[in-house]
Amino acid sequence: MLNLQRLRMLRELQRRGTLARVAKSMSYTPSAVSQQLSLLEREAGVVLLEHVGRGVRLTAEAENLVRHADEILAQMELAESELAGTHSEVRGTLRIGSFQTAVMTVASAALDILNERHPQLTVEITQREVGEAYEGLMSHEFDVIIGEEYPGLAEPVREGIDRINMIRDPLNLVIPGTGPWARTPRTVRDLEDAPWAMDPSDQPTGQWARGICRSAGFEPKVRFDTRNPLIQAHLVRTGHAVALIPALLSGQYLAGTRLIGLPGDAHRMVYTSIRTGRAGHPAILACRQAFQAAVRGETAPEPELRLKE
Repeated sequence: MLNLQRLRMLRELQRRGTLARVAKSMSYTPSAVSQQLSLLEREAGVVLLEHVGRGVRLTAEAENLVRHADEILAQMELAESELAGTHSEVRGTLRIGSFQTAVMTVASAALDILNERHPQLTVEITQREVGEAYEGLMSHEFDVIIGEEYPGLAEPVREGIDRINMIRDPLNLVIPGTGPWARTPRTVRDLEDAPWAMDPSDQPTGQWARGICRSAGFEPKVRFDTRNPLIQAHLVRTGHAVALIPALLSGQYLAGTRLIGLPGDAHRMVYTSIRTGRAGHPAILACRQAFQAAVRGETAPEPELRLKE
């Protein structure tokens, strides 16, 4: 009989590429992972790993076994979901991976809803960027992730993942209420000389923001390079920068600034993703319902005008 936990290790090795990364993701030592995979080879009766330089790679037999492991793990989660559905109360621990602005806005309201409706359900939230969150979801570190997708930067379709869109969140240009950059621009190009606060260029959000400026015909002067939207908002409020910020943040963190809509109704999509086998789990259903309710309760101020192309 093949051991399920060892099959998970083999699956993680196929995904992550090294024993060290598998060990880190599953809270083992590399030597323990190696030992467990050796035991799996004995159970399977075939060679699963071959040494390449200082590392290892999966044999064809191992790749085939991983495909079966995916199906087995999905069926196990389906069985667990069905069993959980027989309980009268939603209970257990739900682990969520979420990007920062979702934690700062809708997560609090969603937690209030879950606490009221399902007091026996414990929720743990870890901040992760979308790519890292998906890694955690596939590794079973998270049960749910809250993700975001920016215009022109579509997330890849991932096998075995169930995604539901929650909200189209408008993206606005935000300028200070006073100071040299408070004058109303007609186009993005009017802010060619302005200091910008943006996400780093190696992040999808930073790539998108720079693309907006480049499409307008200039390279932005990024004076403040930060992934923290609160810092970006503070820099705009205090007159030191202009920025592109999602509407969900506008109501709570942008008092004293001016919101201006981008051409073409630019927006990001905020969504939840889970492993397909968990789609019917009561805790997953409760979580998605709570976040949808929290999103519906959010009201963001309308921009005072919209830029021209």
